[in-house]
Amino acid sequence: MVEKNKEYVLNVINEGYEGEGIAKVEGYPIFIEGALTGEKVKVKIVKTKKTYGYGKIVEIIETVEDRVEPKCVNFKQCGGCSIQHMSYKKQLSFKLGRVKDCLSKIGGLSEDIVKDPLGMENPYRYRNKVQLPIGKVNGEVVVGFYAARSHNIINIKNCLIQDEVADKVSSLTRKWINKNHIEPSTIDGVFNPKGILRHIMIRKGFKTGEVMVVLVATTKDVPFIEEFKELIVSSIEGIKSIMLNVNPKETNVILGDKNITLYGGDTIQDYIGGFRFYISPGSFFQINPMQTKVLYNKVLEFADLTGEETVFDVYCGTGSITLFLSKKAKIVYGVEVIDEAIYNAKENAKINNVDNVKFAVGKAEEVIPALIKKGIKADVIVVDPPRKGCDIKLLDAIGQTKPKTIVYVSCDPSTLARDLKILQGYGYKTIEAQPIDMFGQTSHIECVVKLKQMI
Repeated sequence: MVEKNKEYVLNVINEGYEGEGIAKVEGYPIFIEGALTGEKVKVKIVKTKKTYGYGKIVEIIETVEDRVEPKCVNFKQCGGCSIQHMSYKKQLSFKLGRVKDCLSKIGGLSEDIVKDPLGMENPYRYRNKVQLPIGKVNGEVVVGFYAARSHNIINIKNCLIQDEVADKVSSLTRKWINKNHIEPSTIDGVFNPKGILRHIMIRKGFKTGEVMVVLVATTKDVPFIEEFKELIVSSIEGIKSIMLNVNPKETNVILGDKNITLYGGDTIQDYIGGFRFYISPGSFFQINPMQTKVLYNKVLEFADLTGEETVFDVYCGTGSITLFLSKKAKIVYGVEVIDEAIYNAKENAKINNVDNVKFAVGKAEEVIPALIKKGIKADVIVVDPPRKGCDIKLLDAIGQTKPKTIVYVSCDPSTLARDLKILQGYGYKTIEAQPIDMFGQTSHIECVVKLKQMI
């Protein structure tokens, strides 16, 4: 019987889906954050459940060559880069194993269909967007990220996976708040109904160098807002847009419904593979521009278009994949539930002189059946859903549409495997799964999967 608070010397035999090490005591699994397969560690048991427990490393007795010293000083506190203690080679190996495990155990698929991950040249400073919560901890103004599994904000001054401009904007924001004694909406992890400032969002176009700063507040009447605007304009190279987003609700949702333009326009621009895109505060745009082109080219390869196909691009966001598909398709229909994203998608098509795309606003599980009823049949369907995967009604609609090819883009191997199993029930065979690392130093992995109709 494993006892809480007791110390054990254990051999780490595997990794969990979040990158934590797994050891066993008489068959009872212990999840150990920060431990690597092959290591011998002394562990203190911090939590026990009926079928598994959690341990905290007291001492690493024997280590492995896969372990590296994390570059970030916030690694042990921040809930973001949970596998930064792994070499990048080990990170890719871990992610490959995770994809194989999910697809085989959940989807019932052969591990042989999963190819080696396509990694980055440099797995640092790759993100073009960051959303930093603002709060007070022990009376000190903090701007940063949440600690793992909590709402406690860690004061981050230098994040190694964000663009450097984010560090500079967060520093300026912190100084402005302190100088003017503006109350944040979170104090010691608890919502402060009298508080004003919630988040600071920074977006950057890596090709254009254009920067957008979005201050999220509980009210449109933010004190000293002109000073904030002037500070950002005078200090940030490439600043093209400063927005105030109003979100008065006690919610975990970051952005509210109202945007006020304080400086410049309400969008910035960036390029992917020759296409130019407008990006607004709430629109989806891949966060790793260095790997996005790799991802989209793989989607095009799997779609295997000849120029005669009708394509549905589901969860199309601002239409970035839609435009890539348009290069080799007869017509592409993009579907997205967010109005603002579809507005951007239409503008993106216009500025790129693409005339063989059409966009529709609405839930995919409702729009796709409506297109089918109009007699519009897809030869190829591309889906790029959120982490929770596809709605079952959408999968049913795809199964009834019976496209020859489905290309599934996923950021979560577990929900991907679940959905692939459902699509197999509609007569589809999963041909190939290509992991692409968009999220270095984290446990997340993107996948592009090709399915073909077999019956």
